[in-house]
Amino acid sequence: MIQLTERAVDKVQEILGAQEPKPAGLRIAVVGGGCSGFSYSMAFENTPQMLDKTYSYRDLKVFVDQASLLYLDNVEIDYVETLEGSGFKFNNPNVKSTCGCGSSFNA
Repeated sequence: MIQLTERAVDKVQEILGAQEPKPAGLRIAVVGGGCSGFSYSMAFENTPQMLDKTYSYRDLKVFVDQASLLYLDNVEIDYVETLEGSGFKFNNPNVKSTCGCGSSFNA
């Protein structure tokens, strides 16, 4: 199961509210690429796919494809703001290693 913190849900809903037309929800996926083999993808989605797992956080819908679920089990997604910048942080217990820049992982 994927967990989104309250801060992450608030930020996604803030960004989602500025979209016109308003998408149906957020897609979270693991895609091939990056220095370590995989990276995370977040994008707004208008229509979920037939085999997607759908999570609900308040009135936010999050869609995850079957292949990505294998790498996202027990992941917590947070929104952080630091002196270096702000963004979504994936806390993934399945990760074996990450690249130096932290934008990709190996599971």
